[in-house]
Amino acid sequence: MNRIVPILLIALGALQANAQQDAQFSQYMFNGLYINPAYAGYREQWNVNMFYRRQWAGFPGAPKTFSIAADGTANDNRMGIGIQVMNDKIGAQNNTSFYGSYAYRIPMDDFGSKTLAIGFGAGFIQQRLDVGVLDPAQQGDPMLINAKKTAFMPDARMGIFYNSDRFYAGLSADNLTTNLFQKSDALKNYLPLKPHMYFTVGGLVPLSDELQLKPSVLVKEDLAGPTSVDINAFLLIEQKLWIGGSYRSAMFNKSNIDKSLTKSGAIVGMIEVFVNDKLRLGYAYDQTVNGTAANNYTTHEISLSYFFANPKARMLSPRYF
Repeated sequence: MNRIVPILLIALGALQANAQQDAQFSQYMFNGLYINPAYAGYREQWNVNMFYRRQWAGFPGAPKTFSIAADGTANDNRMGIGIQVMNDKIGAQNNTSFYGSYAYRIPMDDFGSKTLAIGFGAGFIQQRLDVGVLDPAQQGDPMLINAKKTAFMPDARMGIFYNSDRFYAGLSADNLTTNLFQKSDALKNYLPLKPHMYFTVGGLVPLSDELQLKPSVLVKEDLAGPTSVDINAFLLIEQKLWIGGSYRSAMFNKSNIDKSLTKSGAIVGMIEVFVNDKLRLGYAYDQTVNGTAANNYTTHEISLSYFFANPKARMLSPRYF
């Protein structure tokens, strides 16, 4: 282990990218599998989670994203296993991805309250282009005529995730191999999928017997485009209701970005309800606040989670992260 963790950290830190293109969710903090394969099995309970996000509702060609994921544990909770399917449609481009994730979970104490997980994911991405919805300035544009309507490429992800009862931190990266398969001229009509890195950290602060505070931060980096930062804060009320919000902003800290450009930003309000021990429902409302035309369009996101009973689970309290 003394060798594995440093090697993984070096590999994550050495990645290069050109633009942030990953599908965005506001409720990722309720299921970290979407951004980190090492999260698989964290809850030590098999569960299924679904997201549907409609960004800038009413704006032509705005993103629409749907995803479903499931994860759980095996081998006495030492292995985490997860699968994820996502469809992300933006304008004429439609991307579908599938990933399987594996996490090796290492207990860091004798009580099972502290765990370090190392995760790897593998799958594929299918890109599709609907040329029929485009209105080119030049009829018979050779780029569109010769464009590859469907592209299929394998992909890999990796990450690490540490958690205790009151704290968590994770580092991950995705789109690790897709750029190797986007070299042909026929794929120039697609945006190259470049690696992205995610760092997240958060905790749980008891305020009373019925009230707990959960602050967290997510940093999204591609080493070329703006660094995106989410600052989140939630209250858990009587183990039945999460309510809170986020502020999302881009930081123009790179020499290739014009400093006069308007920084993107959004305010997000969220709620998640524990319908019962097995079912949770969530909703997020995003409002852009950077003074652009996007201010006129709102974003809506709904989520649904179902948990399967695990009579052998050793945890005495729900997993909060």
